[in-house]
Amino acid sequence: MKLIAIGAFALASLTASAALAQSQGPANPGPAIPGVCVYFNQRVLAQSTAGQAVQTRMEQLAQEVQGELQPYATAIQTEAQALQQGQATIPADQMNQRRQALQTRIQEAQQLEGTRDNELRYTLAEQRRKISEAIEPLLVAVYQEKGCGIMIDRESVFIMNPAMDVTDIVIQRLNAQLPTLSFNRMPVPAQPQS
Repeated sequence: MKLIAIGAFALASLTASAALAQSQGPANPGPAIPGVCVYFNQRVLAQSTAGQAVQTRMEQLAQEVQGELQPYATAIQTEAQALQQGQATIPADQMNQRRQALQTRIQEAQQLEGTRDNELRYTLAEQRRKISEAIEPLLVAVYQEKGCGIMIDRESVFIMNPAMDVTDIVIQRLNAQLPTLSFNRMPVPAQPQS
């Protein structure tokens, strides 16, 4: 049975994004183009205090889920080994009952794991949505203050003049406006049946 690793996955993706954001470009990046601004959302999620709080809390929630699922894995493994070792000594009807019970236990564990995985994914998406809602007016204000004619996503730009990057300003303002987020694992809302 796999254990949920959403916290590790999120950490790896944010760490990779932060490393990308900090990579050095050429010594002479060329002129800053007036009216062109660049923004890197993944860096905001990785480096803002709210983004870091979400990452830390998601890792804690993933560990809690792993702790909840571990007894299932241990019990299933123990029973599977007992059945394998007892093949010659356990009567056939009892063996079939125990195999069916083990299969039911495996299905229950897989269902719980799927539910928890969905809850973690939904929780992460909701926290990112809250951060995005806080960022949107900040971006509009920076866009207007800097006289941007266009704001380009940093993931679409290979090399640029750092003077066109407005990400640091957004991070500073987001840290002041939304210093942290506190949350618990959230149940996925029921989908209306069609």
